Amino acid sequence: MFDIGISELGVIGVVALVVLGPERLPRVARTVGNLIGRAQRYLADVKAEVNRQMDLDELRSMKAGVEQSVRDIQAGVANHVGALNQEFESAWSDVTAGLRGPDAAAAADDSAAPLEQPYLGEPVRPRRTKRPAQAVPIWYRRQARVRRHALSGAARSARGRVRA
Repeated sequence: MFDIGISELGVIGVVALVVLGPERLPRVARTVGNLIGRAQRYLADVKAEVNRQMDLDELRSMKAGVEQSVRDIQAGVANHVGALNQEFESAWSDVTAGLRGPDAAAAADDSAAPLEQPYLGEPVRPRRTKRPAQAVPIWYRRQARVRRHALSGAARSARGRVRA
């Protein structure tokens, strides 16, 4: 990048040794190394962020293409289903026209309005029944030391006391 060779680095090192002195040169070299490391990490982070943004843009364009193809497929399927539905309805009306008779075919054309459902009121919700409490066997309660009754402090201490 800078095209600095070994000889130029040697000259820079000698000048730094003369200017800074042997006491401060190691501390300055550590500081410069830390600064260069931070700069490299910062550049790596920026490069990774740019790559993420480029990948995100590619994914967005791919998503838009897939969404467009899905919309096209949905429109084609809807058109095809509509055409099939029309064919079926026409075939069905042709088949059923002969079964009803000539007067029923004319009446069927007039009564194309859908039938209305009668109002049945509010829907009835089923009642919630209480389930019985799960029975826990007494032997399990004793083993797990489940207390059924509250004990006072004196009763608890008397319970643990050995009787003579």
